[in-house]
Amino acid sequence: MRIWGGVALAALLSACSGGMVPHSVEPGYRPPPRTVAREPAREAPRVAEPHGNPAVRQPIPATPLPAVPAPAAPAGTLSASVAGLVPGPDFDMLPLGDDAAARALVAFRLSCPSLVRRTDASGLTQGSDWQPVCDAAKTWPERDAHAFFGRWFETVQVADGRAQATGYYEPEIAGSRHKRPGYEVPVYGKPDDIIEVDLGQFSSDLKGKKIRGRVAGKTFLPYFDRKDIDQGALDGRGLEIAWAADPIELFFLQIQGSGRLRGPDGQVMRIGFAGQNGREYVGIGALMRDRGLLQPGKASMQGIIEYLRAHPEEGRQIMWENKSYVFFQELKGAGPNGSLGLPVTGQVSAAVDPKFVPLGAPVFLSMDRAEANGLWIAQDTGGAIKGPNRVDTFWGAGDDARAIAGGMNAHGTAWLLLPVGTLSKLGGAPIAGSIPAPTRQR
Repeated sequence: MRIWGGVALAALLSACSGGMVPHSVEPGYRPPPRTVAREPAREAPRVAEPHGNPAVRQPIPATPLPAVPAPAAPAGTLSASVAGLVPGPDFDMLPLGDDAAARALVAFRLSCPSLVRRTDASGLTQGSDWQPVCDAAKTWPERDAHAFFGRWFETVQVADGRAQATGYYEPEIAGSRHKRPGYEVPVYGKPDDIIEVDLGQFSSDLKGKKIRGRVAGKTFLPYFDRKDIDQGALDGRGLEIAWAADPIELFFLQIQGSGRLRGPDGQVMRIGFAGQNGREYVGIGALMRDRGLLQPGKASMQGIIEYLRAHPEEGRQIMWENKSYVFFQELKGAGPNGSLGLPVTGQVSAAVDPKFVPLGAPVFLSMDRAEANGLWIAQDTGGAIKGPNRVDTFWGAGDDARAIAGGMNAHGTAWLLLPVGTLSKLGGAPIAGSIPAPTRQR
């Protein structure tokens, strides 16, 4: 996982979204010819906030397309293959603009080598299932991308299809390669004394479980937590790869898992996830909400930052309650990279749980927030993204990306796109009754 912390933003802002008033829909809608763009606008008004903290975008309300009636996945379900599958609507019935389809095709092509080569943890596909699709993608014209997805894919709903979408982005903060006045917050590389233990080697009951820690004398201990590190536990070891100007901005860059440091000379250094201390992640947004610290309309990343700045000592204590600490490395070349080792693309790439979505596969979202609607390519994973129909959308870099991702918490319906014939190979059959035709979001 390359952008580990990006998806943890979901936990940071857990249950922090407000209600939305849906737009009306037209009963019996059928898509227009593909020469007419069908994607909803991805712009919304913004409200200025202080401290150079871009405001969360005001949501564009939308009415999600209905899911196919089906039961939720049983508690403890570990993969899509046992969660319950039903066929979704025909792809050509889904509202998707030509430009969005073209962007998705470009990203899908990048994923193809991994789709063909990787073992699919979801249990839904084999590498050979993707080979014909990927061969076709190589030469398919992007101007006709919508036809590509309609020709080569079928939509599949995992369990009840009820989806949640959050957002992440590549942040840019003030930083320097060298310590200097105003740039005195260390950005650490991964320490070499972190030891990872595979507990499955000690007991079959613990298969797949790992812990990280350190050795002190003859005792194995948890690794230093955030408070320990902030108070100097790693001082004097030469682990600093850069220096940040603001501890709060660095805290949020750790949650995102990768980002850019812009120096006083304008030079940019890109850094990415190199490791984590093994301590538990605590979403401070939910914590602050439960304590009544966030006022109405401030339950977003931007609102959290505003509170931390206004209450510096209390804010430091709150950040210490998230014991997890991320270590970085300098990144070279295009990026940032997702879990497939491929560059992720704003407004196209997404993080998923690979136990429920094959990494590299397309996912169509129809949500109550229009910005999240459309076709996303699963090219990343993250510690906070778990379970079926859970998607973390990537928005790129810059203030606009930060404003959208910081407040993204949408709910609706998800359909997974798999090679035509996959469901029949798995023994799936249509549920009783007809599949409702989707209606268009306006």
